[in-house]
Amino acid sequence: MKFFRRDSSPRRPEDVDLDSLLALVADSLGYDCAFAADGASLTLVAERRILVRLTGLRREAGRRAREDWPTLVSEHLANAVSGELIDFCDLEQVRPLLRTRVEAVDAIADLTRVVGRHLNGDLVELLTVGARLIRPEEAGCWPLPSGKALELATGNVRADERLTVETIELSGTPVTRLTGPTPTAPTHLRWLPAYVPVPSDGVLVVLPDPYTLLLHPVDGLGVVRAIERLRLYAARTDGLSDQVYWWHENRLTHIRADIVLRSGQTRLVVTPPAEFARVLARLAV
Repeated sequence: MKFFRRDSSPRRPEDVDLDSLLALVADSLGYDCAFAADGASLTLVAERRILVRLTGLRREAGRRAREDWPTLVSEHLANAVSGELIDFCDLEQVRPLLRTRVEAVDAIADLTRVVGRHLNGDLVELLTVGARLIRPEEAGCWPLPSGKALELATGNVRADERLTVETIELSGTPVTRLTGPTPTAPTHLRWLPAYVPVPSDGVLVVLPDPYTLLLHPVDGLGVVRAIERLRLYAARTDGLSDQVYWWHENRLTHIRADIVLRSGQTRLVVTPPAEFARVLARLAV
């Protein structure tokens, strides 16, 4: 193993330890490595030379316990030598490919290993390139914060596609269905007025899968029946989420609606959040 050291200026102990670990993992992969003088990158050397950016990795290592470092370093270098044509640490390469994907919180094994933001307590919007989730140490190399990267991704989604709009009925209750060709439909909630009239009190939303939104306007007492119809429909799909949400003022709020079996009959027990309960009370007048 040839480990070409950086300059001899004093370094933090954690940098020394991380560099040693990088060299060990590189050796296990069959590569020699040479660090840049500033420590921002290393070059893996074998039959080919591979530049590996380290800025994001160092930042992520600083946030994590040392026992996590071997996995962190192994994943970072394994990705570098995997033959991917894209360097995910290079913003200029990934910028036009950035997209978002919404997942249930419970579906993500470790939220610290992805880049995203919470839509609410149930759902997260994640940064992707194609089907691949971006990792924090990759986004950490980019010259902009993760929030700005997510805005770039949502802009790409909007420029990419327009959802199809149709009206369907759920047991007699009309709802609007928006569908798209990629799993980014929930991202389009930001631009609902471009698809349907949105009343001042917002709309009910269910997300049966990442390609589909079902909507009902909050504009009258018919919304109570719509909650029931939407909740029962979502429960049957076993998809992204089986819950009903309220999209209002760019926030997605969970409306708790429990399906309860009593005396052989299925009933829906709705416990709306306080703000939505006030809307219902006003609509009832």
